[in-house]
Amino acid sequence: MTSISLPRKVFQGAAKRADMFRMFDRHAKRPDRFGGDQTAVYAGEWFEIDESSYSYMLDILPPLWMRGPTFAMREFMIGSVTSVFYAIRIDGAVRYFHTYCDLSDPNSIEAMRTTIVDREIRPVQAMSREERLEHIWSTTTDDYRGYTGDRWPKSMQGHRTVMLYGGKEGTFLKLLDTLSDDEIAAKLPVNLRHLPASLAA
Repeated sequence: MTSISLPRKVFQGAAKRADMFRMFDRHAKRPDRFGGDQTAVYAGEWFEIDESSYSYMLDILPPLWMRGPTFAMREFMIGSVTSVFYAIRIDGAVRYFHTYCDLSDPNSIEAMRTTIVDREIRPVQAMSREERLEHIWSTTTDDYRGYTGDRWPKSMQGHRTVMLYGGKEGTFLKLLDTLSDDEIAAKLPVNLRHLPASLAA
């Protein structure tokens, strides 16, 4: 099973609407999708979106609730986890975010807002190793990402994989969590490859 840390930023930059919809279920292909408690797979994920996407989601259905510029979707992703959208003023500018919050925890909404603000007020743009891996997972199409199955050792089954190009050897699968720094750089867009990694997520 894939190990997941909470909370986690899963995309660098402000996602446009098409990217937003694609990232709503980044884990749709996991082999255990309908087995056990899946709350931790989603709860704690967050990423920035643009204003038009925020407005679109506000208008698409009446929200479950709205508190100022924060609202929750009435359609739950799984269990008590649903999409929560924020408009937050950071460094003098209003920015917009999508998150997955577990509404069974009454503190989850404010805790997530605090997490976002703490991460985004950093004076230096940086990405931790975990953020780089999550960005790679978010931007890789289903044809080039997947999960380990029964051909892998038992302890590795259910973990995320990505397809890499090995030159003369062709393509091969590798566990997402084990990518080297060079492999991570090769999978990231050029504008993200050289961001400093000194600040932890």
